[in-house]
Amino acid sequence: MDLPTSAAKPIAALPAALATAVAASWLCLAGPALAQTTVTRSETVPAGKQARLVIVPNLKKDCSLGPMPEIKVVTPPTSGSLITKAGKLKTPSKYRCPNKDAEVQAIFYQPNSGYTGSDGVVVEIKNADGEVEKRDIRITVDKGDKSKDEKKSGTDL
Repeated sequence: MDLPTSAAKPIAALPAALATAVAASWLCLAGPALAQTTVTRSETVPAGKQARLVIVPNLKKDCSLGPMPEIKVVTPPTSGSLITKAGKLKTPSKYRCPNKDAEVQAIFYQPNSGYTGSDGVVVEIKNADGEVEKRDIRITVDKGDKSKDEKKSGTDL
């Protein structure tokens, strides 16, 4: 039994309108692109000291627990190094989800020995809700021995 020849038309023979519709349907399946915001901020780090640059909990917007945040270094520092740490903390009382136990990811900056001056790092953070934020952190390694924020100074989360 022979098949009718009309059933074996090549794709190239499809009308242009149908080909366009097929292509458009593939674009719809791809879904919307995730919006990404960039936050730029400055940090002062005492020379020879380690300071926390970023800390992100695994809490969703509704304060429920979510997956661990992902931190990706886009541009590493030129005059220091980054240390990543994970741990558990209770959120501060003024945080949007106050006094909640959460797992956190953090990045610390350690300037090279004897270095003072400017440095910087760019990281992308995917939070527990799946949103991605880019942080451009401008670092000033100061000769002073005190950080502006003692809570960020040192190696503790």
